[in-house]
Amino acid sequence: MRVLKPVAAVVAAVLVALLGALVLRVGPAGAAAADFGVVNDWGSGYQGQFTITNNTPARTSSWRVEFDLPAGSRVEQAWNAQQTTSGTHYTFTNLSWNGTLEPAGTASFGFTVTGSGRPTGCTVNGAACAGGATPSPTRTPTATPTRTPSPTASPTASPTASPTASPTASPAGTPVARYGQLRVCGTTMCDRTGARVQLQGISSMWLNWQSQPYAENLSALTWMRDNWRLEVFRAAMGVEPGGAYLSDPARARAQVETIIKNAVTAGVYVIVDYHAHEAQNNTAAAVAFFSDLAQRYGHLPNVIWEPYNEPLQVDWVSVLKPYHQAVLAGIRRHDPDNIAVLGTPTWSQDVDKAAASPVAGTNLMYTLHFYSCTHTTGLRAKADAALRLGLPLFVTEWGASHADGGLDGRICEPEAQAWIDWMRTNSISWTAWKLDVGNDTTNLLAPGAPVTGGWSNHLHGHAPFVVASMRD
Repeated sequence: MRVLKPVAAVVAAVLVALLGALVLRVGPAGAAAADFGVVNDWGSGYQGQFTITNNTPARTSSWRVEFDLPAGSRVEQAWNAQQTTSGTHYTFTNLSWNGTLEPAGTASFGFTVTGSGRPTGCTVNGAACAGGATPSPTRTPTATPTRTPSPTASPTASPTASPTASPTASPAGTPVARYGQLRVCGTTMCDRTGARVQLQGISSMWLNWQSQPYAENLSALTWMRDNWRLEVFRAAMGVEPGGAYLSDPARARAQVETIIKNAVTAGVYVIVDYHAHEAQNNTAAAVAFFSDLAQRYGHLPNVIWEPYNEPLQVDWVSVLKPYHQAVLAGIRRHDPDNIAVLGTPTWSQDVDKAAASPVAGTNLMYTLHFYSCTHTTGLRAKADAALRLGLPLFVTEWGASHADGGLDGRICEPEAQAWIDWMRTNSISWTAWKLDVGNDTTNLLAPGAPVTGGWSNHLHGHAPFVVASMRD
């Protein structure tokens, strides 16, 4: 839509290879320990991370990490910790939600640095990390990584964490239990048996702007699955506006991860949507975000990645294709097989341009968005041309309204039905815009709709048409 083991008191250096990065493990025995690593390095700067581990037998209520950077290097941005700076000395303390650590519990924070200097003189909770200055690390040779493009702005992303444990099987009878691991076959998707699948579901509102936390409610999700026959839910994580991911990454990530976990519990598919219009201007942030989530959730059959919601009128070959290649490299390091849906130019309408020069890789689909009062036969013709060239499509957003989401309240149902019929004929999966309360035609819920579901008497705008289309 527009608009972180104990170690001896003697210094120990741990060598970790990640994008040719260095990792130092530091911390006195029997206390907290802090691991430092470079997650991403673009030459003129890098993204660093500290993971703090409680090595005591008791719960701790807070942590503090301090270090220095050499002249010429400075921290630009930080997340998941409170930062204070005095000259070249940096102090990071826990936030309200990540200070309490059970025995062996961990917490992490990340930051971006301008310059190549690595932290020295590190302490954790006031104890010298290595009994003095941090030793110079030794670089370990690694396989040549895929280099992330230099960002035009410092990336804001959360740190990489250990993969989560594999979940239990999806509940019997649920979409994921029924279809299993999805893959691209021809211009559509197939289930684990090779049968064609057309997923139908809805999208959240921009998570940073939703009126209530409808998207994060498990009861609401299971209600939609059972009553609307929803099979897929799209988590539209706003990226650029104030209060969205780049300015409040901890909150945004928490929302997305809640939705992923709910989808696993409910046995439905979930689209992780990087809801941006200018993501190519901060590619490193997107690479870090998707690399981390892919490492921790890429083993789930539920997850579908959408690295870029709606690019503006920018060139496919010189701008969008390199962006997608960079983000996909981050995803595929950890998740080799889940489907990724790639945004296309002009608010994800110019699928023909992507079809003329598709991104190399497997299980890739391309985004098509329509609003039926604005987009009619001309856009379908463009989509048909892309299909003839073999481009797999996924309509991750649509509405029976004008392209502004229906500010005038109008519903163009006959043309919306033409689109529904076209998607059914071509087995194109879709998610309709959007789960929220408001006056716009595309707000699915009426005022008073409870957060937990039970919305049969709270449908608004194009909701009756959307629900009927899911049930059909």
